[in-house]
Amino acid sequence: MNPILRNVLGVVLGIVIGTVINGWIISISGSIIPPPEGTDLTTAEGLQAALPLLEPKHFIMPFLAHALGALLGAFMCATIAATHKMKFAISIGVVFLLGGIAAATYIPAPTWFIVTDLVLAYIPMAWLGGKMASAKK
Repeated sequence: MNPILRNVLGVVLGIVIGTVINGWIISISGSIIPPPEGTDLTTAEGLQAALPLLEPKHFIMPFLAHALGALLGAFMCATIAATHKMKFAISIGVVFLLGGIAAATYIPAPTWFIVTDLVLAYIPMAWLGGKMASAKK
């Protein structure tokens, strides 16, 4: 297959796979770590109202969703890409980081979580995914 086509396919599939993983983890998070009784975390308004009741444990699954989405998306991208595997893996992290920054502006969360999420979940996990794909040879 043409190397350019493989690179584009790697990026597209990396974004799709990372997004699916992220969404899946978020969708099951309430059954793993239940939200406080009587809260609705499915809307920004409900999340805003529930924020004072949330404990640090309630932020584990969102962090894992972001980190694993970036990790597996970058891994998939670097595995498929024909050239510049690490650059493309990092590009997946940048795409997810931009999404994280956008989400941080309209989804209420404590500052400690936003900083931790933006610093640790996206670029470092994308780098790790790129390294894992490179070591797979």
